[in-house]
Amino acid sequence: MQEYIDFASKNAALCLAWVGILGFLIYSLVTSTLSKVKAVNNNQAVVLMNKEDAVIVDTRSGEEYRKSHILNSVNVTVADITANKLTLIEKYKNSPIIVMCDTGMSSNKAANQLVKLGFTTVHILSGGMVSWKDANLPTVKK
Repeated sequence: MQEYIDFASKNAALCLAWVGILGFLIYSLVTSTLSKVKAVNNNQAVVLMNKEDAVIVDTRSGEEYRKSHILNSVNVTVADITANKLTLIEKYKNSPIIVMCDTGMSSNKAANQLVKLGFTTVHILSGGMVSWKDANLPTVKK
């Protein structure tokens, strides 16, 4: 036990960094467990689309959406969701929703906002459109 105390006293910065990382890890695990928004991978998204008629909400810009998007997805940007401009998806409030962006980083904000606005089942697509294309899943152009 004395060895641990000696190590901690000689390496205070290292010990503080370790405690910080541990705290962040615990925080991340707790928030992801308690969150109403769940992440789904490509396979889970396809199952949700085919078996539960999930709607894909593509939060990328209109230009990116026109270049390539998932079949039957609806283009509603993060700014529109934040501004409560939801006329295109209002009818899907009680349907499963899968929110996606380009890389999976900004879709979480939009998904959480949809939950706050009363959407019942909201998911995010892990990896976004990049992951979808990397898996050679079908896309369409408009």
